[in-house]
Amino acid sequence: MNQEYNAPDRDYYRNDEHTLRVSGSETLSAAPDQAIITLGVITEDKDPQKAQQANSQAIANVIASLKSAGIPEEQLKTSDYRIDPQYDYIDGKELFKNYKVQHMIQAQTTDIEKIGSIIDTAVRSGANSITSIRFSLSNPEAYYNRALSLALKKAYEKALSMARTIGISLNPIPNQVDEVSETTTPIHFQTSTFSKMASTPIQPGELNITASVRVVYTY
Repeated sequence: MNQEYNAPDRDYYRNDEHTLRVSGSETLSAAPDQAIITLGVITEDKDPQKAQQANSQAIANVIASLKSAGIPEEQLKTSDYRIDPQYDYIDGKELFKNYKVQHMIQAQTTDIEKIGSIIDTAVRSGANSITSIRFSLSNPEAYYNRALSLALKKAYEKALSMARTIGISLNPIPNQVDEVSETTTPIHFQTSTFSKMASTPIQPGELNITASVRVVYTY
């Protein structure tokens, strides 16, 4: 019985002898222009209804104060709400203590310089828990695309330097370009239950935006 012979795919056996493989990376720094503050109210009482009522009143005051501080209602949202029984452990025994009600909200703002005063306003109105401040960029793509372009230029400069060193003529048009996935990591400030201070200075610092590529050139 005759069997048909199929020639192997030429691409599978492609000649990689005349290629240069390089990588390039660039990191840009940018000041954040928006932030999300997570804060709220924790109340405790042996009667869950009393704990809930006290919490509802306090969080309503906090929300009203945030609105008066310039944060619109659509930039305020509940991130966590729970009612949990609390226990003490004495001599290996679990003894009921009270009920804990926690209502956390996220407040988004683009007024970075006023974050400290926003927190102070919330605390004066009844907030007793500030869990985090998350700084980020409203348009990270613009910075990332710029970093990506610079990373590609660095990769070309590497390949060109290698080609000159070994005395070959480099084709400036890359044969293959692979983007290495990078992300912009937001800056987080983590805090515990808030303790009263005269003022709350917040330093947002800068975000780092990194882009990386792997490039194949021919010669």
